[in-house]
Amino acid sequence: MKTINEHIKTRNFKSIYLLYGEEAYLRNQYRDKLVTALCPDGDEMNRTRFEGKGISTDEVISLAETLPFFAERRVIIIEDSGWFKSGNQEMEAFLDNIPDTTVFLFVEEQVDERIRLFKTVKNSGYAANMKKPSDSELIKWIGVQCRKEGKKMEEAAARFLVEQAGTNMHLLQMELEKIFSYTMERDSITLDDVLLMCSNQVENQIYKMLDAIGNRDRERALSLYHDLLALREPAMSILSKLTWRIHTLLQVSEMTSLHMAGADIAAKAGLRPFAVKLYQGQIRLFSRNQLLEMLEACQETEAGIKRGIYQDVIGLELLIVEFSSKPKQ
Repeated sequence: MKTINEHIKTRNFKSIYLLYGEEAYLRNQYRDKLVTALCPDGDEMNRTRFEGKGISTDEVISLAETLPFFAERRVIIIEDSGWFKSGNQEMEAFLDNIPDTTVFLFVEEQVDERIRLFKTVKNSGYAANMKKPSDSELIKWIGVQCRKEGKKMEEAAARFLVEQAGTNMHLLQMELEKIFSYTMERDSITLDDVLLMCSNQVENQIYKMLDAIGNRDRERALSLYHDLLALREPAMSILSKLTWRIHTLLQVSEMTSLHMAGADIAAKAGLRPFAVKLYQGQIRLFSRNQLLEMLEACQETEAGIKRGIYQDVIGLELLIVEFSSKPKQ
């Protein structure tokens, strides 16, 4: 990550970047940093994004061979293609002779570092593994975010925040935004501030809400949702935490089916060891297919809210009604 920051600072870019690893927050953050640096002034004419499996390699290569329109470079962003697990011989060959005017930015959660495509990128460009940070690294990161806001957080408060939010940096960022708003007039953040703003109350309500959804108790699920709104928890924050919990339930479900030890599951999912049993108790309420459908629906709802298709509070309420009305598959 320091290397990418240095490339941006010096404007001495590689022709290929690969951002991969389990920490989505860092993948997305550095993707956006690179795109902003590579496409100054929001140049959309020379920026193209492809996403998901089934991307046409021929179309990508044809675009990469096209000269940029009144700009220094053409930037091609490819996300979640699966090429770095299954391989792509055409792309491997093309990346060996990439035009000087084209920059590729690949973003993948999982890669196989043994395949040739990965080695090609590593040799010709730059590959950054966005691992989940340790607690000490997260505390340092919190300090950096506080300094950006002209604030300082007590170490005990930072440690408590990490303990509550776990290793999910997206959730940590959302909790920090709430704390910054609460302490707007002050430059010091205390443990009492964090205790007040980031108690387990919200997480407990999300847990109970998913229990109600799993038991097809729509009335209780909606009641818990309205309780969270009454606590002044933003609808988008509730949606983010619900999405994260469903994603984690899916992870725990798959690892449990592989008979992995609780400590290993905790390490892989970024959970505290005691929390694994709570998740394992809840996954019995859902099938794997249902969790996948719920996760996709959460992501679609978030996108719809951001595009203004519907209002956030109502959008999430409709989602909860949908979830709690479907029978277990």
